[in-house]
Amino acid sequence: MTVANDTTPTPEVASTTDLTIEGITESVVVRYFETMNASDYEATAALFADSGVMQAPFENPIEGREAIANYLNAEARGMQLAPQKGISETLEDNQIQIQVTGKVQTPVFGVNVSWIFILSPAQEILFTKIKLLASPQELLNLRR
Repeated sequence: MTVANDTTPTPEVASTTDLTIEGITESVVVRYFETMNASDYEATAALFADSGVMQAPFENPIEGREAIANYLNAEARGMQLAPQKGISETLEDNQIQIQVTGKVQTPVFGVNVSWIFILSPAQEILFTKIKLLASPQELLNLRR
């Protein structure tokens, strides 16, 4: 059946990639990387709990879906994330902590990165911290 003039975007379209992260099966984490690489920052922010927090490098914690979407729209344009492998462990209250390592390519430079996610039992992102894995000298060279 075909529906004419239905231009409503479906959020599942971006989830059809073949992204896999060695050691990680939690779909919300895979979806984080898919939506980021699709520059669909509203969809990325929707993966967070209402009071979820993102800790980006060199930034104060960003709390709430709207603030996260605004931050990503302003700061993440043109970034491509290449997660490679990860590990997960169950924490108290059935929360899951996941650490993923990989690379980020910006329009200007590439850098090794780790992401730490804390997921709720409902598979919402409660917290994520993005950490640059570069020496102080490498970071200084990025400023030039």
